Amino acid sequence: MRIPVLRGLIERRILVNYRIEPELLARLLPPPFRPNLVSGAGIAGICLIRLKQVRPAFVPGWLGLSSENAAHRIAVEWDENGATREGVYIPRRDTNSRWNTLAGGRIFPGMHHRAEFTVREAAGRFDISVRSRDRRTRLAVRGCQAAALPHSSVFGSLEEASAFFEAGAVGYSATHDPARFDGLELRCTGWRVEPLAVEEVHSSFFDDQSRFPKGTTEFDCALLMRGISHEWRRRAQLCCPASQSLLTGAVARIH
Repeated sequence: MRIPVLRGLIERRILVNYRIEPELLARLLPPPFRPNLVSGAGIAGICLIRLKQVRPAFVPGWLGLSSENAAHRIAVEWDENGATREGVYIPRRDTNSRWNTLAGGRIFPGMHHRAEFTVREAAGRFDISVRSRDRRTRLAVRGCQAAALPHSSVFGSLEEASAFFEAGAVGYSATHDPARFDGLELRCTGWRVEPLAVEEVHSSFFDDQSRFPKGTTEFDCALLMRGISHEWRRRAQLCCPASQSLLTGAVARIH
């Protein structure tokens, strides 16, 4: 059974974004994906999202589930049915929810790995750390609400950054089959973001110099979303020819 629509509330979502050399990202991405560039820079990052009241569309909200979740994401584009699409490729998802771990990749798209989340939030400040049980993922983000994006950001304004990430609402997750990707679309009611000033960020994925040599990644900006009703809608799996999937040996899959 596959649940076509899930509804819930995004209580808090933080998007931490890096600028990365596009040639490097292109080597890490599996086909059919290629980097979606902003002013010549590749964009990748971390999503830290707390969901509440998540349930099938026909179930009342009070029966919904809550969870803390993390995802590594790369902004991508690809060709589909003669048109260029954009979204994100997700090599890894982590969660504190046993249900998400059991159901991910089965009842709804995207494999999830169990992780421990430590979250401290107060007066517009956020301190979140994540450690997966398989020790593959380690994350730490500390920051506070801000009035504007950093001057160094590749995005010229908050509105430009908001539009870019809203347009990338379709995510494709890595699966056990390197030629198939689970699709999931996020639809928000009243999309809105705020700037977040990051004081400290660590990621076992982006800090790995065997994957990203020194100088190839740079923090760009962070965005905050809070109190937004949403739906998750399953998208058909995206597949690539078997001959192309053989090229994915160096892909950024971090199962």
